[in-house]
Parts: sequence; structure tokens; C-alpha cells
Amino acid sequence: PARPNNLTCGKNSTKKGNGICYLCAVMSQFVVSARKYRPMRFEDVVGQAHVSQTLKNALQSGQVAHAFLFCGPRGVGKTTCARILAKVLNCLERTPDFEACNTCSSCKAFNENASFNISELDAASNNSVENIRSLVEQVRIPPQQGKYKVYIIDEVHMLSTQAFNAFLKTLEEPPSYAIFILATTEKHKILPTILSRCQIYDFRRIGTDDTAAHLEKICKLEGIEADSDALHIIGQKADGALRDALSIFDRVVSSSGKRLRYSDVIDNLNILDYDYYFKVVDALLMEDMSKVLLLFNDVMRKGFDADIFLNGLAGHIRNLLVSKDAATLTLLEGGEKLREKYQQQAAISSTTLLLSALNIANETDINYKMARNKPLHVEMALIKMTFIQRAVNVRAVGQDIAPEKKSPEVSKTLPTLHAAAPTSVTNEPEMTAVKAGVAPNSSLPPSGAAAQTAASSGISQQALGDFAMTNISIKNIQLQIDEDERNQAEKAQDLTFDLLLTFWQEYLNGASAFANAALKNAILTLDAKKITITVPSEAAKGYLAQDLPTLRDNIRNEVHVADLQFEMLVDASNAPVNTAQPKRVMTPKEKYQQMAAINPILDDLRKRFDFRPDND
Repeated sequence: PARPNNLTCGKNSTKKGNGICYLCAVMSQFVVSARKYRPMRFEDVVGQAHVSQTLKNALQSGQVAHAFLFCGPRGVGKTTCARILAKVLNCLERTPDFEACNTCSSCKAFNENASFNISELDAASNNSVENIRSLVEQVRIPPQQGKYKVYIIDEVHMLSTQAFNAFLKTLEEPPSYAIFILATTEKHKILPTILSRCQIYDFRRIGTDDTAAHLEKICKLEGIEADSDALHIIGQKADGALRDALSIFDRVVSSSGKRLRYSDVIDNLNILDYDYYFKVVDALLMEDMSKVLLLFNDVMRKGFDADIFLNGLAGHIRNLLVSKDAATLTLLEGGEKLREKYQQQAAISSTTLLLSALNIANETDINYKMARNKPLHVEMALIKMTFIQRAVNVRAVGQDIAPEKKSPEVSKTLPTLHAAAPTSVTNEPEMTAVKAGVAPNSSLPPSGAAAQTAASSGISQQALGDFAMTNISIKNIQLQIDEDERNQAEKAQDLTFDLLLTFWQEYLNGASAFANAALKNAILTLDAKKITITVPSEAAKGYLAQDLPTLRDNIRNEVHVADLQFEMLVDASNAPVNTAQPKRVMTPKEKYQQMAAINPILDDLRKRFDFRPDND
């Protein structure tokens, strides 16, 4: 609008008059959306229908508690619901659906912030005992107009323990006209004695769809044209807090004006565009390693950290998996256009590819902090994702399993996808070369579709030939393993008791001397697929427990029984009986008599010196 001529800047009002300039007038009238569009009715509260309906039912039945506790995350409507409840309680002409009329004297006083029946206390800055005592003194004064005096205490968890104790008696038995509404974001910090005196309402985080719908209503009221995806991005960034969403909305509108585009939002909020992830997955489907690395480099040049890109790609792959089934499509957050794009890309992406890529992204994220060269760490993960389909095909060929067939939509959308398959693995001339004795580290030149893929993806023929030889080597190793297993099965023999004794004797011969002595009296029992070893002591069981895995593996490798079971028992009755008699302690007299019997001269010596052998 044109600037009025009779308005001048307020700073120069003494020189140019008493008016203020048009810009200053507009700025002084601006109110942030969180205040301007604060709900005034229960039905306007976003995402808290369970609380609003319960409070309405309490008003309808006349069973209104004297103390409420509203708890939940920040910016979800706790204080707003407290103010609405206080307004409805003192409304002189409630509507049939138990909302405030906004026309009576009490509602007008509340709207003008001039109601004496409603008091708000910020416990974060008034948390001492004196503040609570002052509040208790105010409670004794009945309302001069209206029916109730409502006290709203915000951030009540900030009160000190002494303040809580001073508040207990009044909170438990207040006057009939006093109602307390406490609000907090940290319910666990409130004393249990306070919690037991309140009616507790838990507020939920507001969903992205509800936030986007509320922002869309505001856009219509403000005459702002906004993209649906842009509003959903704001809702996701707010993380369930509507107040944060409105603050972000004001900031973006200040930057972009009356036309709110998706690109404006992601630039203002420093969010990575969805299109990057769609392009990366398209490149993975086409096995275009060069394009994947170039996209990642573009992301890094824009100032985003590598882990942000990696986590965003993992979330994108998760969304593709969710989009594969109509039943789980509701778990996808975003506008209709974005959902259609996810469905289209999910239709041409195999589940094996998505699951493998998600697993690689998860492992890379776990090891990200320990990596010194973090961008290279992410690039290695992207290269692995690029050739997932080849690895799957190699595994399928090695196990004689038909590779997963691509749907017709894949062929139409990605014409080079079939060319990217490792056709050299099943190429007969290359297989003949391997049989003729080509060294595993040599390379074969690719031909046909493989060469076309190498040229389009930027991979050299030498590298593709090495990749083909690696695939052939993997298949040969798998075939060799299968042949060894067959040979081992042919050499296997049935387990008999004599064969079991042979294994046991071999084990004892290789055991230590202590283990051999402890286990030589063990009893072995064979019952079909179960071997029971009864040992005479716990010590013998300890020796056997250490070597049992080796003994078990040796027996299983030689017999047909794959599910062979072992059991160790202790039976002290099998311990060897010690027949040696314990030595009796001899007295000095008995020792002398035994010595004198051997040497009689000793008795003469005793008599000469008058020794008494009966004394100790």
C-alpha cells in the first residue's frame, strides 16, 4: 500500500509531527503465528482430541476435578488447553457443545487479559516457598465475579521440594471455588505426593499430517500459496511440536513471501532435497557407479555432512520398502505427489536390493565414527550398493538358483538394467577358459552387453573382466565345497559302540596326564543319537567339558549322525576304591621299641644314660 503523507518516523516525531511512519506501524502490529492463531476452543486444538473430549465430558457431567496435571512435550497445547478450560469454567453462557461463548463479560475479560478469576504463575521463575505461600494466601479470597478461581502453574516441575511440600495441603483440600491446572514437560520430576492429588492428562506429539493440515488452514487465512510437500517438511522438522512448526513457518514466509515453495523451505532449513535420494537409487538400479559418486560429491559441495547424507539415504530406502505394500503405505509421511514418487520407484526396485542396501547403510553408520576418512567410508558403502545385484546373481548362479527376474516396468523405465547383469558369469567361452587353466587373477575382456555396460557406467573393460573372473572363481569355490561335502558324506560310517570306544581311546591318548587319570574310569553309553559319559567326579567333568567340543566334532565328521547329542553325568560310586590303610601315628615308646628290636645295642645305651622313651 502507498505510504500516507501525514505519517513520519517516530524517531523524528518532535520535528515532523506526532505520527509514525507506515513501516513502523506495520511492524508494531505484527504478531507471530503461534500467538495469533492460538486455539480459543477445544475443537480448535490440534492433535489432542482425547484430552479435549475428556474435558468436555467432565464439564457436561459436572465432574470437574479440583486439580489437573497436563504433561507432554513442548509446544503440543498444554497451556492452551489450560486457558480454554479456565475460560469455559467461568463462561456465563456456554454453548451446547460446552465451549466458551466469547460474548459474556467473563469471556470478554479473559480475551482482554483482564480477568481476575484466572491467574497464571511461571514456576520456572517463581519456584520458592514464599511464592507458593503468596499463592495460598490468594486462594483464600473467593471470586468477586464468576464461579471459579483458576490457577494455572506452568513448568511446575521447577518448583523446589520445599515449595511442593508447602503446596500439598492446599492442593489436596482447596476451597470449592479453587481449581488448579499444572503444566509440565517433565512429569518424572514431580513428587509422587503431588501426582496422587491431580487428575493427569498426557498430551501426545502432533503428527506431521495434522501439523501440515493446520499450516494449510493458516495459509488460506493469510493468503499464502504453499506446496503440500513444503508444509510436510515443516511438520517433520518441528518433530511433533506445533509451536515450533509455526515458528519455522513464520521464518520461511519472511524469506519467500506469499509463495511458499518446497525448494524455498529446504534451502531455508538446510535440508537435503528428496530428489538426490531418488536419483541415487535410480543410479543404483542402473549400476551407474560414476553417477552415484558424482551425486554424493554434489551433496558434499553444498556443505552437508556425509553422515547426514547416509542417514537420509537409509531413511529413503526404508520409505521405499514401506511403499511396496499398500497396507504399510500409511507409515509414509509426505504429500500425495511424494507418495506417488515413492510408489513408482518402489515398483521397479527389488526387495533384495533394498534390504541389502539398507544393511550396508546401517553397518556404515555404525562404523562411521571410527573412520578417519569419513567421505571415503561413505563412498565405499555406495560402491557396494551399486553392485549388489551382481553379487546376488553370482550367488544365485553358484547355487543353481534362477536370478530374480525384473518386472516389465523395470525394462521400460531402465533400459540398461538388463545389460548391467553379469552376463560374463554364464558365458561359455569364459567358462572354457577357466577349465583350461586360466589363472584366477587374470582378466577376460567383456563382450556384448557387458562391454556396453562398462562403457556407459565408466568402468574399464579390464575392471569388468576382473569382476567376471572373480565371479567365476566364487562359483568354482562353491562347486569345490559341494564336492568335498559329498566326498565326506561317502566316507562317513555308522556310529557303533566299538567305534565310539576307538574315538574315546584316541582322546585319552591325546589328553593331559591329569585328564587321563581323572577320566580313565568313565563309563560310556550309546543310545542311537545320544552319547552319555558318566565320570566319577566334578573335577573329571571339568576336564571333559573343556575338550568335549573337539571330541564331538571329530565324531560328527566321521559318522552319518548330524544331530548327535552328548550328556555328561557325575556318579561318585564309580570312583576307584583306595584299599591302602592309613598310617597310625606311633608314640615315642613304640618308636623306641621298634628301633631296639632292630638294634639291641640301643637298649644298653638307654640304660647307661637313663633315658625314658615313654616321655615326649
